[in-house]
Amino acid sequence: MNPPPICDFDLSDTDELLRMWRESFEFGVGIEDHHPIEEQRHYFLNEVLPKTRVQVVKQDGRILGFLAAHESYVAQLYVRVGHFGRGIGSALLGLAKEQSGGKLFLHTFIRNERACRFYERHGFEAVEYGFEPMWQLEDVKFFWAKGQSAA
Repeated sequence: MNPPPICDFDLSDTDELLRMWRESFEFGVGIEDHHPIEEQRHYFLNEVLPKTRVQVVKQDGRILGFLAAHESYVAQLYVRVGHFGRGIGSALLGLAKEQSGGKLFLHTFIRNERACRFYERHGFEAVEYGFEPMWQLEDVKFFWAKGQSAA
């Protein structure tokens, strides 16, 4: 199944992206995000947007997934709940690989088993385990290099 095309993020879609991001995060990690939405908006507009290229998959005016990446790392990759297994995440991650310098790293929470399996299927290898202090959760750093075989 081919996902809808990927396009650059438009600021007018900020509210839609934030709602989708929060719902997907809570579903994947299994916790409720108690941060005010304005705090998340500030983080997105002042930390994510200036440091990464944000691209989205949209269909019928709804964001189905988004990628925030730099040539060396994936900062955020989320797919709307209910739209898993449709190639959206794979297309976004493939784009991150294409736009990279041949190497990428990313972090996810260990308890997000779906995400861990997804990255492993796409050739990423767990290289470091840690603890994320803001969320008080164990995390894992994944690494991918062009030409390396999946473990």
